[in-house]
Amino acid sequence: MLEEASEMIGLQVYTNQAIYLGSVANLVVDVDESKVQGLFISNTNPLLVEGSKSVNVPYRWISSIGDVIILKYFPKRVALKKGKPKPKKVEAES
Repeated sequence: MLEEASEMIGLQVYTNQAIYLGSVANLVVDVDESKVQGLFISNTNPLLVEGSKSVNVPYRWISSIGDVIILKYFPKRVALKKGKPKPKKVEAES
């Protein structure tokens, strides 16, 4: 059993379908309320997270914490937001 929140750092995280998501790199903490708001997951599974980017998982998505962390919810796939294409410069014809 964990005695401190910092003991979650380094734990492996799995979805409720037993698919490896990644490992806890850091905690997202609300200092004013002194509680963990989420987990910052790194080295993510490219099948779940486009580009294996790090993601923030809200604490409410956690089902259980022990030797590993099991989520009760995670989207089927996390895709990166595509930015708006930059407008091309149009040169005036002479």
